[in-house]
Amino acid sequence: MDEYLDKPIKTNAANEEGEAADSAGFSTLDDGDALGFDNLDQPAGQRSRIEREQHRSDLDQATREFGSAASADGKPTLPEGRAATAKLERIKQELNAVPALPGVYLWKDKSGQVIYVGKAKQLRARMRQYVNFQDERAKIPLLVDQIDSFDYIVVENEHESLVLEKNLINQHSPFFNADFKDDKSYPFIALTKGDVFPAIKYTREKHKPDTKYFGPYTDSRAARDMVDIARRVVPLCATSCADWRQLKRRLEKNPLALMASDARPCFDAHVGLGPGACCGAVTPEEYQVNVKRIGRFLSGQHREFVDELTADMQAAAEELDFERAARIKARIDTINSLTDKQHAVSTRNLDADVVGIFREETIAGVHVFMVREGRIINSNEFVLNRGKDVPDDDLLHMFLLRYYDATTSIPHEIIVRDEPEDEEAMEAWLTEKLASPHGAKVRFTAPRKGEKHELVSMAETNAKHTLMRYKVRTNYEDKRINEALLQLESALALDEPPLRIECFDISTIHGSYTVASMVVFTNGKPDKNQYRRFKIKTPLDEANDFLSMQEVMSRRYAPERMADERFGSKPDLIILDGGKPQLSAALEMFDKLGIRDIALCGLAKRDEELFVPWQDTGPVVLPSGSASLYLVKQVRDEAHRFAITFHRELRGKGMTASILDDVTGLGPVRKKALLKHFKSFKNLKDAALDDIKAARLVPEEVAEELYRVLQQYNRERKDVRVVGGAQQCESDALASTGERSRTDEGIADERIDG
Repeated sequence: MDEYLDKPIKTNAANEEGEAADSAGFSTLDDGDALGFDNLDQPAGQRSRIEREQHRSDLDQATREFGSAASADGKPTLPEGRAATAKLERIKQELNAVPALPGVYLWKDKSGQVIYVGKAKQLRARMRQYVNFQDERAKIPLLVDQIDSFDYIVVENEHESLVLEKNLINQHSPFFNADFKDDKSYPFIALTKGDVFPAIKYTREKHKPDTKYFGPYTDSRAARDMVDIARRVVPLCATSCADWRQLKRRLEKNPLALMASDARPCFDAHVGLGPGACCGAVTPEEYQVNVKRIGRFLSGQHREFVDELTADMQAAAEELDFERAARIKARIDTINSLTDKQHAVSTRNLDADVVGIFREETIAGVHVFMVREGRIINSNEFVLNRGKDVPDDDLLHMFLLRYYDATTSIPHEIIVRDEPEDEEAMEAWLTEKLASPHGAKVRFTAPRKGEKHELVSMAETNAKHTLMRYKVRTNYEDKRINEALLQLESALALDEPPLRIECFDISTIHGSYTVASMVVFTNGKPDKNQYRRFKIKTPLDEANDFLSMQEVMSRRYAPERMADERFGSKPDLIILDGGKPQLSAALEMFDKLGIRDIALCGLAKRDEELFVPWQDTGPVVLPSGSASLYLVKQVRDEAHRFAITFHRELRGKGMTASILDDVTGLGPVRKKALLKHFKSFKNLKDAALDDIKAARLVPEEVAEELYRVLQQYNRERKDVRVVGGAQQCESDALASTGERSRTDEGIADERIDG
């Protein structure tokens, strides 16, 4: 951070004279405030935890209150009122003094807390997009509503702004920036490079400049095991050793005071885990060789390490030092056993990190595979908080900043689903962190097929399971459901939380095979025993969701069905997929049935709007990313899945139905015998009644019924009209098997949402 204190820094600009500044609506700040670093010397983690949590709680409450309001056009409500308008105009005037240079901006609320940090190639233009509502992200109106002031820091280029943005986010933990779900520290393996005899340790400490860290590890047991394995491969002192700590204190007093060679070795040196620095068995120069080796081992360079140990083992054998050769052989076996446990993913010498993200509307899971020498040597998983309203690009950007700021294990390649927007700046920053002596650079790759694409898919699958495990472990699902039901009760003006929700969807294709689904959510969870599906009986020449919806309502909520225990209790809320037209159709049928005590709403898919009968000013818009919106969309998607599955089932049966199935007394054996006798279905449908009877394959009454059906079929065929190729006459192949003429199987499934 200190390297940026000498950069030109500006904030709420003031004129040279204080009176002029006040008249222009600017605030005159002292030097400390003007820099915007009033809290830089006090990290966010050192502030009062109660104060920070209270501030986040206040912002959460503001988010719910702000998001619950919606304008008539369904868009998020913009700040209103004289005070809000005056504040917005003041900020716009202050933005006139912001330069069009690259830098980092910090939005603050009225308490002075930083609530959002971002970077920009042109500060003034980017910051104006917020107050002019030109940024289409759903969180922007709420963010602007909370903004009271801002700071900005001008830097030389986009790379510097990326580094500064990362530092400021780590420091302030802004509410509107995506962040890790919890504030816990992750375990690392560290080498104390600042000591004469560096030691290895398992730690969760904040990074120190004289210590090299490997990780992070999200599995603490795996990190501890790796420390033990590394010391068996390369003997090295551990910070937990009392003799090493004594040696360190002695060397701090007198750097030349090494331990005498006749000193008693520690226990680790006895069992081969330590090189014997405590008893003078190794010089600092020889010890540094082990430090470099263990660094390469922890970085994943196992193959090269095995080659070196093999050469040492052969040299020891040639010198007839078989005891030393046996110790080296044991180390090689340890590495090989570790390699056997690692999943080989590539036939190439791949050195990459694979990042997979799976997100819901409130949280997101991230899984990172560390691939070294073509093998996954480690995998880390994280849960990101405040995923709501954060686009995928921002989510990936924030995670990469946090993750690679914490780890020193920088690969040559990072494989992701889509490249980050600031790809060049990110690559430059990571290349600088890699600091390869050979000039190697870090690059991002977004494969569309092949081995790397499969790796990304595997990482995303694991990210999904990461999120599932977190939700089970923290009981997240129940908390979210309770919150969603309470939000629906408030937003839809219900008398109580909707513990039983029924949702209906219509599925059809040009009015054929029209079906409806009814799914039930009890206490916010799918209740599949209560699911029902309906075949629409109303004759339809074309798709008509309104008549179909009225038929379903009349059948489901008829008095006899309402009294039927198999249909369960009366719902607290009915959701109709399709919006206002479907709602009007259902209300009309409810008037005929005399139902007045069931709440209904229509869900329009376009903007996820809820139309309710008691509000004429416009639909109800649930807050983006809220638990209630997530639940409503989950209910709607389940109804659609259930409907389209039934529709496809019926259509599949209809496509292969035979006209001969309509003949009473004509089973599979007789059909097969008739087709074999007449050679084809075409010959059969053109045959006279006497010819069918003469075949003596079916009784006379069945032959007469068959002839009648075939004659009716022939008359209907004459009336078939082919219009634009959308419907096709029966092909020879279909005719030979006696299949009905249907619409082209290539027509996609169609859902009419009204």
